[in-house]
Formats: sequence, C-alpha cells, structure tokens
Amino acid sequence: MVMDHSREKLFQAMGYFITKTQNCYKAKLFKLLYFLDFKHYQETGRPVTGLSYNAWPMGPVPVSLYEEINNKNSNLVEKFSITEKPHTKGHSVVIKPTFEINLQLFTRRELRIMEGLVAAYKDADASTMVEETHLENQPWDTVYKKNGDRQALIPYSMAIRASEQEIMKSVIHEREQFLASFGEMR
Repeated sequence: MVMDHSREKLFQAMGYFITKTQNCYKAKLFKLLYFLDFKHYQETGRPVTGLSYNAWPMGPVPVSLYEEINNKNSNLVEKFSITEKPHTKGHSVVIKPTFEINLQLFTRRELRIMEGLVAAYKDADASTMVEETHLENQPWDTVYKKNGDRQALIPYSMAIRASEQEIMKSVIHEREQFLASFGEMR
C-alpha cells in the first residue's frame, strides 16, 4: 500500500510559511498553500497538500481547512494555536505551529517551490496576494469572474496550459496506474 503524507505535508507547509514570512495570518496562508499546490500540480500533475480550493470573493480558499480552523474540535488544534488579533479592519486569525518544523517529507521540487514562494511573498500582505490570485485568465478569475461560478471548486487542471493538457493527462494516468498496482490509492 502506498502511504499518503499529504496531511502531514499540509501541517509542515503551514508551519514553514507561518514561520518564514511576515504577517502570515489565515488569508495569506491560504494563498501560499494555493500557490504551492497549483504550481506543483502544474509541474507534476498532483498537489502537495491534498487540499481542494473554491473560488470565494477574496480568492481561492481551501474550504476544508477554513472549516477546521473554525472548528476547535479538529486535530488541527493539536498542532497549531489559533487566536484572533484585532486591527482597524476587524480581526486577523493568527495561526502558530506548536511543533518543530520538519521538512524531510518534502521532495526537492516541493522545497524549491516553497522557498520560492517565501522569497516572493515574505513581506507581502494578504491584500497583495489577493491581487495575485485575481489576475486575468488565472484559475480563480476563470471560475469566479468569467464563468460566474462563485464558491465553486477550482479544478487543478486549470493550472496547466492548454498546450500541455494532453501530455499531463498521460503523466497523471500513468501515475494513477502505477499507484493502483500497489493497492489502495490515496
């Protein structure tokens, strides 16, 4: 059976982004995870964290993680402290890891993408990142604005250029067959 480490990778990626960037509250964290997953999918045909993202007004949101952060009974609270910080526009949700970050689960490609995101967005605030996710012809823009599918799932396949779609479908299919040969695929 093939082991799926996406949940642990999610926690480690969250901790990494939170500790390596400034003002990494909930909204900024969601954008960093989105960029990580969609960039990795673009390169390999699979996301890193196992999250799905929906097109909400402020950009892509991993709804399951959003709900976990609001649900104090989730196992997320075993790994992170979650508090609210008031500011002039309301409040920010502050998420802090309560564990030591361990990057050994990540591939070199995943680490390269994460490091690149930290370099690009270390000092960025959430509003700057919202602008990045709203760029014309990007997945959120296509789903939310062009298709008018508010709250809808943003398909990972939108991360791939049309000219590369067939090649990536073949790569994904081969990977699925490979994993299926080892038992239950996760």
